[in-house]
Amino acid sequence: MEVCNLTRLPEFILLGLSSRPEDQKPLFVLFLILYLVTLMGNLLIILAIRSDPQLQNPMYFFLSILSFADICHTTVIIPKMLVNFLSDTKTISYVECLAQMFFFLLFGNMDSYLLAAMAIDRYVAICNPLHYVTVMNHRCCMSLLVFSIAVPFLHALLHAFLVNRLTFGESNVIHHFFCDVNPVLKLACSSTSVNEVAVMTEGMLSVMAPFVCIIISYLRILTAVLNIPSAAGKCKAFSTCSSHLTVVTVFYGSISYVYFQPLSSYTVKDRIATIIYTVLTPMLNPFIYSLRNKDMKRGLEKLRSRIKSEMDRLSITKTNKIQGP
Repeated sequence: MEVCNLTRLPEFILLGLSSRPEDQKPLFVLFLILYLVTLMGNLLIILAIRSDPQLQNPMYFFLSILSFADICHTTVIIPKMLVNFLSDTKTISYVECLAQMFFFLLFGNMDSYLLAAMAIDRYVAICNPLHYVTVMNHRCCMSLLVFSIAVPFLHALLHAFLVNRLTFGESNVIHHFFCDVNPVLKLACSSTSVNEVAVMTEGMLSVMAPFVCIIISYLRILTAVLNIPSAAGKCKAFSTCSSHLTVVTVFYGSISYVYFQPLSSYTVKDRIATIIYTVLTPMLNPFIYSLRNKDMKRGLEKLRSRIKSEMDRLSITKTNKIQGP
């Protein structure tokens, strides 16, 4: 048994995705590209929604917040990964580790509740279209947003607090590429039973509650769509939900694989699965929503035209200044 002679380790070592030196630079390039694509894609979604009056509705409001949460989610993890790829020590301080864990849980859980809010929006739009404007009003949207922030905040605070009370032994090597809850718990030499119970009860409830909300919303949507007489009407109704369903499937599929299992069985495969919802899902979201949504395509095209016009105007202004009067 490990000797519990330390209550606070000064730092942890993040083992990362690979310990082979020849893998570090290729991994750095790969994740730098993924990060830049994620930032650019989600920023374009936010700018397109904010600048197009036709996209000023609840569905795109929640999509813009989801894009913001995805930017924050990846920024919590990837920059530190990139530094460690080029570093020999690969260390992270105890405080940094705890902060990374807190913000990862916060923004990751926010994604769940925002996806649930978007499912509610689709349910009202399809099942109660005549009252959509009155039901999904500004107050309702803000209430859903506040709830989507408050619950994840309390969830993240609870798990960060429970980890902070643990005693760690001499081993400080985290077998992961960031400070996730399970890999950190495996280093503790004091009892983690409270943490494990919290993960399997409060953690599961916090993640599964929005998922159940999504399932109920789509069951009602399915019932309503099946009652539509024309095939064209059914296809149109389903098309408004296809992007959202794709994101939900990828997001919850990877989370279920990683977290709903005993702590002792946490392996290297879980590191790979974690990449799906920490890196790939935030990167793919803008593509899923823009490629499968005509309104979003139009909004992005307007944004591109506006940016091009502004650049042309600046270019002409600069030329005129150089030429003089």
